[in-house]
Amino acid sequence: MAELDLQPVDAAALTALQPTDVGWITCVLDDFESFIQDHASAEKKASGMALSMVAHYPDQAALVQAMVDLAVEELNHYKEVMGLLMAKGMTPAADRKDPYVTALNKLVRKDSRFFLLDRLLVGAIVERRGAERFGLVAAHVQDPKLAKFYHAIAKSEARHWQLFLRLARDLCPNLDVDKRFCELAQQENDLVARLPLRAALH
Repeated sequence: MAELDLQPVDAAALTALQPTDVGWITCVLDDFESFIQDHASAEKKASGMALSMVAHYPDQAALVQAMVDLAVEELNHYKEVMGLLMAKGMTPAADRKDPYVTALNKLVRKDSRFFLLDRLLVGAIVERRGAERFGLVAAHVQDPKLAKFYHAIAKSEARHWQLFLRLARDLCPNLDVDKRFCELAQQENDLVARLPLRAALH
C-alpha cells in the first residue's frame, strides 16, 4: 500500500461545521470541574477506540500504524488532563455515556462493505467537533496556561479529523468517501443543534 498522504485535507467541498451554540462555553466556564472530568474521560475513550480499530483490522498496515500512534497520543493527553485535574484539587469522575457519541455510532452501517468507512468518518466528525470546542475553551479561559494547553489540544484534534478522513480515502477507494462524510456531517450538525447544552465536550 502507498504511504499515507499527510498533506492538509481540502475541506472546501465538505459539509461545513455548524458553530457550537454560544451557550455551550458559558456552561463549561460555569462548571469547569465537570468539563475537565469529562475531557479526561473523552481522551481515555479515544485511546481505546483507536486500539479497537487495531484489533479489528490487524491486516491493514497503514491503519494499524496510524491508530497505534493515535492511541499513544490520546493516552498522553489523558495523562496531561488528569495532571491538570489533580493539580487543581479536583476528583476524577467515573466514565459516563456520551449521548453525542452514542447517537453518531448508531449511524455506522453494519454491512461489511461500509463498516470501516463509517467508523473512520464518525471518528473524523467527532474529532472535527472536538477541535472546534477545544478552540472555544482556549479562547475563553482566563488562565494563560489552560489557554495554551487547550489551544494545543485543539490543534491535535484538527490533525486527527484530517487523519481519519485521509485513511478513509486511502482504504476505501471504491466508495464515495466525501459524499458519505457530508451525509454524516449534516446529521452531526442536526444532532448538535438538538442536544441539550452541558459542561462536557459533547
